[in-house]
Amino acid sequence: MLFPIGDDQVKGGYFPIFSYGFIALNIIIFLFQTSLPPAQLQAFIYEYGAIPEETTHGADLYTLITSMFLHGGWAHLIGNMLFLWVFADNIEATIGNLHFLIFYLIGGLAAHAAHIYFNWDSQVPTVGASGAISAVMGAYLVMFPTSRVKMLFFFFIFRIPAILFLGFWIAQQWLSGTAALSAETVQSEGVAWWAHIGGFVFGVIAGFYFRFNYPRPEVEVYGRTLG
Repeated sequence: MLFPIGDDQVKGGYFPIFSYGFIALNIIIFLFQTSLPPAQLQAFIYEYGAIPEETTHGADLYTLITSMFLHGGWAHLIGNMLFLWVFADNIEATIGNLHFLIFYLIGGLAAHAAHIYFNWDSQVPTVGASGAISAVMGAYLVMFPTSRVKMLFFFFIFRIPAILFLGFWIAQQWLSGTAALSAETVQSEGVAWWAHIGGFVFGVIAGFYFRFNYPRPEVEVYGRTLG
């Protein structure tokens, strides 16, 4: 498997309190989820996960936010938090804490909108931060296209330009999303592909705004990584 584990970092800027805070909050909430008996966990997911059929009719709209902080398992959580760790802090350091908070939440809502558009009658709860994180990745593509992303492939570590990795990632989401549409199962294999695509597109649009309205930071070539 291929995973991003680090990237070139911006120098200075705002301390990414929400980037790291969201990681901590997601972990805390997931640990709470794991403490619940199966019946209570299911009720918890149905209470705070976003169910398209309900939100389409204006019910339980708060779940469009709360669902961003729930996860379906350890792999779901770890994968999302890894991507958030790698890509979010440069953006928050550039645009500021409050602006990042607003961007992140609206990005998650945009992802929900895309998922609901293709899956409006689903009664399956949607959970996970991946829609909002996809928005972060879309903005990163525009703001830091030449930054190098440190990749882990089995036992090999190498760096590639962000535009290459993120371009490959969104192409994969698009192919999977269109395949799911043709198969008439939009959320195939438990993955809401169109939420990822919708979040990413929103992030790209926001990224152009950020790029032309915020000072361009200096990028440190050898930045912080996980290892």
